[in-house]
Amino acid sequence: MRRLFLIPLLMALAAVPALAGVESVAPGPGVVWVAAPGKVEPISEEMRLGFDIPGKLTDVLVEEGDAVTKGQVLAELDNRDIVAKLAQAEAYLALKLAAYEKVLTGARDMERREAQAFLNEAEAILHNAKSEYEHRAKLLNRDAVSVEEANRAEREYLVALKRVEQARERFHLVDDPSRREDIEMAASDVGDAKGKLDEARAYLDKSRIRSPIDGVVLRKHRRAGEMVSVNFDSPVVTVGDIGSLRVRADVDEKDVDKVRLGQKAYMTADAYGDRRFWGKILRIAKILGRKNVRTDDPAEKSDVKILEVLIDLDEKDPLPVGLRMDVFIIVSDAKAGG
Repeated sequence: MRRLFLIPLLMALAAVPALAGVESVAPGPGVVWVAAPGKVEPISEEMRLGFDIPGKLTDVLVEEGDAVTKGQVLAELDNRDIVAKLAQAEAYLALKLAAYEKVLTGARDMERREAQAFLNEAEAILHNAKSEYEHRAKLLNRDAVSVEEANRAEREYLVALKRVEQARERFHLVDDPSRREDIEMAASDVGDAKGKLDEARAYLDKSRIRSPIDGVVLRKHRRAGEMVSVNFDSPVVTVGDIGSLRVRADVDEKDVDKVRLGQKAYMTADAYGDRRFWGKILRIAKILGRKNVRTDDPAEKSDVKILEVLIDLDEKDPLPVGLRMDVFIIVSDAKAGG
């Protein structure tokens, strides 16, 4: 029922089949109320969890009814290839960090000493080659040596001179501090490697489902060995926080102007007989939508627009999630001056 009722009218129409079963739990005389179907849900709502990437399920680590904690791994895909790429990204970062450290600190003392020794040796050879070349040149002027011998001494001198230049360049390269552009390039390489590692870690995380809350597994939809896709809705588990429960009611669009935040309401269910579960309106939707709660009445209209109303239960009764309930929102109470 989704209309405003007065109890005298209800009593007069008690024989009408559409009202059968409500009379015994309706409010007392002078109470104006709105009736609506509702459904029990956890305070976190039902959270259907799936994967962001396709693959084959290797493990579903929970069963229905299991308590879970925030961040706990609930299911995992076959991710051996992803793990391998992660290891590769870690090695690549280590390599770039070592290169950056070397550029930043410059050459080691051992490298400097080696370059200095190489330069000293080249200079010593040059000194000897120069002396020999000058001596042969004087002898050639006196025709004491052949031209070929003098030319050979000159060539050895020029080679020694070239080797000194190379040794000096090498020493300066090792000894001089790193250039700013070299440091920036090495730092850029490190940043790129870190980005690749973060990407690999993120992709690995996509192969695991973690619980976003502390709660309970309400439904286990899939088993290990099944394939999952991202092309259609394929949840693996549904979780929810059942520490606190509430009721989501579908208020008919004809009655939306009568409901207000904070109004009292009570709920009944066939399984609990005449027992009333009291609460108050916690939230009212800002947009009309389709029905959430279906009854077993074959004549029920499916095209009726409703407004969702969330009712916070006063008591922490362990009601089953998904239980359908009859909701009675108290609009005014003549006895209370409402």
